[in-house]
Amino acid sequence: MARKTMPTDVPVADYLAGLDARRASEGERLVALFREVTGEEPVMWGPSIIGFGEYEYTYASGHSGTWPKAGFSPRKAEISLYGLQAAPEAAELLARLGPHRRGVDCVYVRRLDAIDAEVLRALVAASWNYYSTH
Repeated sequence: MARKTMPTDVPVADYLAGLDARRASEGERLVALFREVTGEEPVMWGPSIIGFGEYEYTYASGHSGTWPKAGFSPRKAEISLYGLQAAPEAAELLARLGPHRRGVDCVYVRRLDAIDAEVLRALVAASWNYYSTH
């Protein structure tokens, strides 16, 4: 089975420029935060995910692939934040993040200004460290 979400050559700035003003601004702020924390440059994964770094995974089923160590997608209804739940300290940090909901691998927030930016910074750092050592 072919991987659906892979890195592309689409410039992140071009993707952000196509969003509504609020999501574009939030996306630019998130790019700056993730870039600062990870030391990596952003890469578009598929049509709408902005990823930083990458890691290889293999599930118990044998399915394997590559995914960003940290990433997000500023979607219309909510911002999807990827990979922020795996680190040991994630639960405590998520309790302090502010209004959000959780999926299997995603944390969803409606507005970036409604959450604690320093807690988000700590979550990204914890995620980055976790996926860099596992």
